[in-house]
Amino acid sequence: MKRISAAAALAAVLSGSGAYADPAWDAVVARAKGETVYWNAWGGDERTNAFISWVGDQLHARYGVEVKQVKLTDTGEAVARVVAEKAAGRDGDGTVDLIWINGANFLSMKQKGLLYGPFVEKLPMSRYIDTTNKSSNVVDFTVPTEGYESPWRLAQFVFIYDAAKVPAPPRSLAALTEWIKAHPGRFTHPDPNDFMGASFLKQVLIDLAPDRAALAKPADDASFATQSGPLWAWIDSVRGSFWRKGEQYHANEPALIQALNDGEVDFAMAFDPAEAAAAAKAGRLPPSVRVTTFSDGTLGNTSFVAIPYNSAHKDAAMVVADFLLDPATQAHAQDSSALGAYNVLDMSKLSPEQAAAFAALPADPALPKPGDLAPVLGEPHPSWMTRIAEEWRKRYAK
Repeated sequence: MKRISAAAALAAVLSGSGAYADPAWDAVVARAKGETVYWNAWGGDERTNAFISWVGDQLHARYGVEVKQVKLTDTGEAVARVVAEKAAGRDGDGTVDLIWINGANFLSMKQKGLLYGPFVEKLPMSRYIDTTNKSSNVVDFTVPTEGYESPWRLAQFVFIYDAAKVPAPPRSLAALTEWIKAHPGRFTHPDPNDFMGASFLKQVLIDLAPDRAALAKPADDASFATQSGPLWAWIDSVRGSFWRKGEQYHANEPALIQALNDGEVDFAMAFDPAEAAAAAKAGRLPPSVRVTTFSDGTLGNTSFVAIPYNSAHKDAAMVVADFLLDPATQAHAQDSSALGAYNVLDMSKLSPEQAAAFAALPADPALPKPGDLAPVLGEPHPSWMTRIAEEWRKRYAK
């Protein structure tokens, strides 16, 4: 059987996608032509920035829609802008058209009535969303999305390591604890003021919480004290064996990856299973890097796009959201040479031609196949992350 290339499969599907027998959607597309979508998205990852640029090129060519990325250092910047515009009575000509969002920021905007929607059901490509096996596509950090945000990529917490130096990485928190104590100074996590550092603490919280089900509910003083107590005890027991005895922390994920490359530590961490492969290709990590998870599972979630209630270009924003769900777009995003993001689709709903684009994707020894990863553990309620970061600062920040 002749195997087609990933590029050929993608081109074939792209050339045939975008035509819908839906007059209402056709009207959305017609109104969107000539509009500019200001997509507010975290700008700290060059692969993601390049992917967004590619999306803009495709939408300009196919729909006459312009996409301009507003690069954020924190999603809260965009949320604050929408809040300020609402306070100023700017209800129809907002400056934010689309936000890469999830978790606490989504909950905040939803509670304050700052989101347009529900709109996902209006997107023709939403028919491909996996709502059965990928529950995080419809429940965001325990908060039902209810059509107010559209999924576009899956993420799972992974550890990155150099297999040439660590041939048998620990696959459980207990094994990691032993490893840290046996190799003082060779492990750390990013500062919990950063998303990745707080995510690591959430991973430990889930592993040690006396009642994991309690994490799905908003944290109050009593539940937080009970469920987080083992986390702080664990940190106290291993912190002296951390890099620089736990008195300093790398600012974020990229800084920790650089430390791994420089030989300062033996592990980095990411919420993107493709990060190791991409970093190796870019020369930021050695070719021998690999990723691993705890065998019982690690945190996972979905990245979404949402449209503020006062977006000036809602139709064009919906066209962008729909394009992100196109199986051809999802296949391109899953290519490790592009983005390496795991798709949000129900593969059983794809046509043979659409499935071929995924089957043709190149393999990479540093890139696990979706089935190679351990089970995805659901995120706690957003309130837990906020409280954890605050408590960590009280206990350990200098």
